[in-house]
Amino acid sequence: MNKKFIGIVCAIGAAVCYGTNPLARYLYAEGMNIPSVLFYRFGLAWVIMALVMLGRCALKKEDLRVNRREFLTLSALGILFILSSTTLYTSFSLMPSGIASTILFTYPVMTAAIMTLFFRERITWTTVLSIALSLAGVALLSFNDDGGTFSLLGIVLVLISALTYALYIIVVDKSPLQMSSFKINFYVLFYCALGNVVYALLSGQGLALPPSPTAWFWVGWLAIVPAIMALVMMVYAAKYLGSTPTAILGALEPMTAVLIGVFVFSEPFSPRLLLGIILILTAVTMVVLTKSRH
Repeated sequence: MNKKFIGIVCAIGAAVCYGTNPLARYLYAEGMNIPSVLFYRFGLAWVIMALVMLGRCALKKEDLRVNRREFLTLSALGILFILSSTTLYTSFSLMPSGIASTILFTYPVMTAAIMTLFFRERITWTTVLSIALSLAGVALLSFNDDGGTFSLLGIVLVLISALTYALYIIVVDKSPLQMSSFKINFYVLFYCALGNVVYALLSGQGLALPPSPTAWFWVGWLAIVPAIMALVMMVYAAKYLGSTPTAILGALEPMTAVLIGVFVFSEPFSPRLLLGIILILTAVTMVVLTKSRH
């Protein structure tokens, strides 16, 4: 019972921590561009993960070396995570961050759809219904209270973010990687930091230092809370509680983002948006429960 309670606490904590990603908008308000925000977030998170890996190498004799196949797989994971994080953080500057985070939560439905279409998983009425519900939810979230739509580019970017994250999960699941999640994230975080340096140079935006102590605080927050803390607590949640309850409690992630959007950034909220959120969360819960039964 103690381990189960710890698992529940960790699952809730992981979801809430990851749901604080929209606080990146404070850094946008400080004048930092998107590649700079992501570089310092992932760079600091990588430094912390590197210290963890040094400890694991010393205590558990874990080896940081990888072979050619592992290198190619980790490179693919790094590219997918760069695309997912960059498109999500860009969408925060184009539309309400709470709505963006809720649309992002369609990734379990996308994962189920891809597995059905390309990996010959048996299609079920639950999968079809969940896809329909998630599409209806996204449609409801696409319109604002004035009858117009939120930024079409922002919506497309969030859907790309969800798709690339779904592909990330599938690659992890189907790849022959035999290493700890810490080692995987050590390399993925390095790719993300390096990728945003390349993004900053190619886009001509450059990398800007956080301009104030407040900005450094929010950089540290993004590196530690929605990255490192969420990762660590997710590991313990899956271990002590199980993947299905952990995934269901993950619904607190978009809920946290919505609450931050409404109460911190005064983003719009209405019964129609609430219905859209409920449809997406219902679709995801159906997928998770179906996967658990199978």
